[in-house]
Amino acid sequence: MLPLARRLARYGPGARRLLHTGPPADPGVLASRLASRAVVRFRGPEAARFLNSLLTNDVLLSHASSSQPQRYAPTPNLPARAPPPQYAALLTPQGRFLYDLFLYRPAPRSQMLDRTGAAPQTGERPGGEDGEGDGGEVLADVDAAEVDELLACFKRYRLRSKVEIDNVSEEFLCWQRFGNDVAHAGPSTQEPEAQSIGWGQGSDHAAESSAQGNGHGWQWLKDPRLDILGYRGIFPADTIPPLVEADKEADERHYLLWRIENGVAEGSTEIPKGEAIPLEYNLAGLNAISFDKGCYIGQELIARTHHRGVIRKRLIPLKFVDENDKELEQAVAPGSDVVDDASGKKVGTVSTALGSRGMGLLRLEATLKENAVLAISDNRDVRVKAIKPDWWPAEWTEVLGQQSAVA
Repeated sequence: MLPLARRLARYGPGARRLLHTGPPADPGVLASRLASRAVVRFRGPEAARFLNSLLTNDVLLSHASSSQPQRYAPTPNLPARAPPPQYAALLTPQGRFLYDLFLYRPAPRSQMLDRTGAAPQTGERPGGEDGEGDGGEVLADVDAAEVDELLACFKRYRLRSKVEIDNVSEEFLCWQRFGNDVAHAGPSTQEPEAQSIGWGQGSDHAAESSAQGNGHGWQWLKDPRLDILGYRGIFPADTIPPLVEADKEADERHYLLWRIENGVAEGSTEIPKGEAIPLEYNLAGLNAISFDKGCYIGQELIARTHHRGVIRKRLIPLKFVDENDKELEQAVAPGSDVVDDASGKKVGTVSTALGSRGMGLLRLEATLKENAVLAISDNRDVRVKAIKPDWWPAEWTEVLGQQSAVA
């Protein structure tokens, strides 16, 4: 795979301008502040239960594993551990996608050291009278373009639930760390510090900026979707996260390109609001859906489609080339139809495009068949190469092949 900076340089004037705000060469690790994401806070004794009743993932499962009764000794070098984040979606009653959310729980206050490294009171258990650490607070990073409608939607569902819902984007920002070195190295070797940054690291000078996060124990956490996406986190707006050196901070479109090449959509622009079927956009493979939890909005369609066992269309990475296999820059716009060049039949639609790369929702049988030649409907000189991601489970295409053989 070509270095990220070199690939962006080939993607046209708009993408080349990214190089002035990003690193001069591919450093292996990049960090981007995600202006496309906003931060919403759900706070109250019923926050976790409220979210669990609405969202596709099992929010209570994470809560149960992070709030088991236990005693804590004053161990000076023990870091505050926030529970792992979760990825989830809110659907329409008909099972169509509305919003995606990354859910974060602050580390329990009883596990946090103060700024001097002093330990918490011996025997103090997580939580307290305010309920924090006991389902009392959940932060969510959401699509910034939809944050007002998202807030109104959740407030309509709130009814008598004891939960406050607020936009706290002026207080917090969402960041992502990604790249080849982050994706392919285990946390125990390349990035041992990335899972323990924040409060409780009295001797960790790399974490000093995160220690400004008042009571929350801010830290980088593994992206809940895929290892290749790196680390994600919410940090106070007035600080730079730890491990983000100035020469490695990059424009968000670097992260967009990384997601495009791995076939991962994010937000209501890339996953059409009110239209998209979550399983076609691979949300099950991205750990956004629990098939074991109780009821949630839109569950019936999701369960029926899942147990049927065959998803005939999926979001897949694309590359746009000419007849000589040379990549074409800025040649395709989102919404362009992809057709089989021989038959002229529509195979799918491009959903996202950046330079010579994109993603599209395509019929797998026509896309992945041997010797398939795909093109853009209104410009047959632009050929479309579909690239099956390495992270796809084998059964996604094996089941389709079995169905085709039977037919």
